Amino acid sequence: MRELLEQYDAWRAEGHDVGRAVVIRTYGSSPRQAGSVLLVADDGRMVGSVSGGCIEGAAAQAVLESRDRGESRVIRYGVTNEQAWDVGLACGGTIDVLIQPDVPAAAVAAARDPLASATSVLGTTLVTPLPADTPEDLTDAVPATREASDAAALEQLRGDALGAGRSQTARIEDRHVFIEAFPVPPRLVIVGATEVARSLVGLAKALGYERIVIDARTAFATRERFPDVDRLLTDWPDEAFEKIDLGPNDAVAILSHDPKFDEPAIVEALKRGARYVGAIGSRRTQADRRRRLLEAGLTEDQLGQIRGPIGLDLGGREPAETALAILAEIVSVRRGGSSGAMAAATLAGAQAAAQVPA
Repeated sequence: MRELLEQYDAWRAEGHDVGRAVVIRTYGSSPRQAGSVLLVADDGRMVGSVSGGCIEGAAAQAVLESRDRGESRVIRYGVTNEQAWDVGLACGGTIDVLIQPDVPAAAVAAARDPLASATSVLGTTLVTPLPADTPEDLTDAVPATREASDAAALEQLRGDALGAGRSQTARIEDRHVFIEAFPVPPRLVIVGATEVARSLVGLAKALGYERIVIDARTAFATRERFPDVDRLLTDWPDEAFEKIDLGPNDAVAILSHDPKFDEPAIVEALKRGARYVGAIGSRRTQADRRRRLLEAGLTEDQLGQIRGPIGLDLGGREPAETALAILAEIVSVRRGGSSGAMAAATLAGAQAAAQVPA
């Protein structure tokens, strides 16, 4: 939802009403996760996605129809749905989609801030259940009593959703609640205002990263070279890390290729527990750097956390290709990916399944 706010504001400024479809639960394989949003203007224009493209048209039509009725509802799409032949998911998955005639003000407000909002499955109360064929073993139960205990359970669910950084549907006794999470955007901190950094800033924007570039060399760190970066700091790395309060939610890409910048940045990023620490340089450069960092007091375990040479091996050499390799590795670390080829992983899974006795 957050990445769609600009278009939402533009449509509202034109005088259009806007409804939405939002994924509230997935079963099996699904191309989009809970919380994925499709916005639909009253003239039929749409932006966003609730699938890989196979049900967007049907979901958009459902939003327009909900506006005529003035009520929300939940629609199940997928192989178990009676509409499967028309709008079934090509991947074989099933999704529950909340259809709303208007975008709730609470969701818009929460999307503008790093908070989590809660709305019922139908966006009005906490008493309407999911579709009757919801599998019981896929419905999370949260034991609670009415009133005060319910409020405590709901607050716990909100905190869990925000901490995990993902939206979810859960059950409080016999009622279902959709917790829509808007976590703090991931942050990419780039040390070294190089050509690779310029490409990396642009790519990271598309993935919703807050982007910070740090370089004490004022000739490199200029707004002319980085016009749309979120923050541009001309400090030494340790001073800049303190200023931005670098922490575990951050990815640090060290690209200056100068030991007097790179190595203090590596030490400080590791000390602050950054999620990802990668440093540019050849294998020979990495070996020389490793020796100096060991002499500076880093342990073998700490050195093992450094991604160097930085990025996945995509075979590219141009700045934009290097930036793509770096961002791909950052995403893989953040999402727990294997960093291997999807085709190879799929083949390995199929072979393993074929060896399981019937």
